[in-house]
Amino acid sequence: MQFDFANLDAASRYKLMAAAITPRPIAWLTTQSQHGVRNAAPYSFFNMMGAAPPLVAVGLMRRPDGTHKDSAHNILTTREFVVNLVAEHDAAAMNFTCIDAPPDFDELAAAGVAIAPSIAIAPPRIASAPVSMECRLFQAIEAGESTIVLGEVVRFHVRDDLIDPARLHVDTLAMNLIARMHGGGWYARSTDLLQLERPTWAEWHGALRADG
Repeated sequence: MQFDFANLDAASRYKLMAAAITPRPIAWLTTQSQHGVRNAAPYSFFNMMGAAPPLVAVGLMRRPDGTHKDSAHNILTTREFVVNLVAEHDAAAMNFTCIDAPPDFDELAAAGVAIAPSIAIAPPRIASAPVSMECRLFQAIEAGESTIVLGEVVRFHVRDDLIDPARLHVDTLAMNLIARMHGGGWYARSTDLLQLERPTWAEWHGALRADG
């Protein structure tokens, strides 16, 4: 079955896309207003976009009245934010920070989330996150009912027990990251994996000629 998105409303398009494009990594954003009010919220419209420069992209939907939510407002006004990755032990706290609270509500304090200071920017990191990326706004794109922010990573924090600094080897599986699935609060664990070796042209073409 195919759907002509030009003839579907935004809610229907969201329902189809969010249910099909999974699993999605979660950016647990920490931001801070110009007046020092902290904010934390998770976003699953998120991924790495490149390494030169080191960019991450986050899609932030607006409120029904069209105004920016707290994360987007803080990023656009201060040009700083932290992307914290979400381990399973933080799932409940992460989920609490989805709450539709007023702008002066401190989700981190209410959820009992420990923080650590950032090095290059004002918003704090989440201390229990296996990885945190301090970001400065590289570009913001206003696209209909969404704001897409590209962040340039200026500091990359990895928990000490997860990194071999000599080889820059990250123990990815030990991070126990969770990912967003379809609607109704479903998430996925990163426990059932498969590995495929990337083919090379030389090997594939050589094998083809040998068989021929």
